[in-house]
Amino acid sequence: MTVPEAGRLFGLQKAASYNAARRGDIPTISVGRRLLVPTAKLRTLLGIDAVAPTDVAA
Repeated sequence: MTVPEAGRLFGLQKAASYNAARRGDIPTISVGRRLLVPTAKLRTLLGIDAVAPTDVAA
C-alpha cells in the first residue's frame, strides 16, 4: 500500500501522509525507490485483525 493510501485511512492528505511516515507515525518499508506501508503493521495500528475470521460450516 502506498503512503498516501494509508494516510487516507487516517483522514490525511498526501503531504501530511508523507510527513507522518517521516515521523514514524505510519510504518514504512523501502522497496527500490518506493516507500510502501506494510498492510499487516497498518492493520495492527488501526486495531484491525490481521487475518479475518472464517466461517466454518456446521
